[in-house]
Amino acid sequence: MKTLRNLAWLAVMLAATTPATAKDLKIGFVHDKTGPLEAYMKQTHAGFMIGLDYATGGTMMVAGRKLVIVERDSQGKPDVAKAQLAAAYADDKVELAVGAASSGVTLAMLPVAEEYKKVLIVEPAVADSITGDKWNKFVFRTARNSSQDAISNAMAIDKPNVFIGTLGQDNAFGRDGVKAFKDALKQAKIVHEEYLPPATTDFTAGAQRLIDKLKGQAGRKVIFIGWAGSGNPFKIADLDLKRHGIEIATGGNILPAMATFKQFPGMEGATYYYYGIPKNPVNDELVKRHQAKFKSPPDFFTAGGFAAAMAVVAALKKTNGDAATNTLINAMEGLSFETPKGTMTFRKEDHQALQSMYHFKIKVDPALAWAVPELVREIKAEEMKVPVRNKR
Repeated sequence: MKTLRNLAWLAVMLAATTPATAKDLKIGFVHDKTGPLEAYMKQTHAGFMIGLDYATGGTMMVAGRKLVIVERDSQGKPDVAKAQLAAAYADDKVELAVGAASSGVTLAMLPVAEEYKKVLIVEPAVADSITGDKWNKFVFRTARNSSQDAISNAMAIDKPNVFIGTLGQDNAFGRDGVKAFKDALKQAKIVHEEYLPPATTDFTAGAQRLIDKLKGQAGRKVIFIGWAGSGNPFKIADLDLKRHGIEIATGGNILPAMATFKQFPGMEGATYYYYGIPKNPVNDELVKRHQAKFKSPPDFFTAGGFAAAMAVVAALKKTNGDAATNTLINAMEGLSFETPKGTMTFRKEDHQALQSMYHFKIKVDPALAWAVPELVREIKAEEMKVPVRNKR
């Protein structure tokens, strides 16, 4: 009888302690299955799923809890994304969420995370305002922000007697990026800012305004392009910029877009990721697994999705599978985790992931369809001194 009582007591104790760890852990993935940035989120999703598989050793479990991914389509529309994230939290009962590509779409999602008091990991949207004046404590970002893009690109081309015109999109991504770029320049001078609608296909008029402002400058003349999605602003090279001694500079991009870069050998800039640059075991795994699954190397946003997965699993391991919001926030503030780019750390002040960027120079390899951003040097996170822009 004593043995039976002991077994009954043990069963009661196990019943009281195991449900929280045995319960499935739902993660929302709100992304542009359709819409103008569909290609970006397709890469992000692929990287996220490969990353979860890698980080959990192929089990898709953390601390005894099975990870279940619930996908919802934002369609690249702020109002739709807002409703889809609310539905993921309220109806799907996800305990945290990841998304989205467009900065405008993501900004619409931030108040939803605050309303439901649930963590939102931002990947890959970059506008500074996401972890700046629109930020709330439930928001973490594994993606780089506009300041990291801008500071690293400024470090690549910021020299005395350099005159720069910027060409960007007339949206949060474009304007935040140019503002951060301007703030980061110490020696070069901005002579003109050109903002065009995101759906622009004819860049002639904007390019001509840039040429008019730059052609009379007595020094190195550069048009710095920051563009995302459709449209090909690099067609401005057809306007015979060389006749005016004008160069083009830009940051990194997805491989199909970098096919255009082959006409600009020697072009400099800074990039978030290129599969051939980082030398670490995590990137080796991403490249190997992506090549095996898709018969192609991982791309720009694939690395971001992988990083988001690594952050999720690192946080849940730290909490032993407890996804209660305050527990997660406490675990994630200051959390360092490994990614294809090396170690990232969530800064406590604004939950922005601090990370390396890469100064590159374009090299043309006839064997590849895209231009190769050959590494000049790694720009370490501590070199960039990324400003904290929120009001915490």
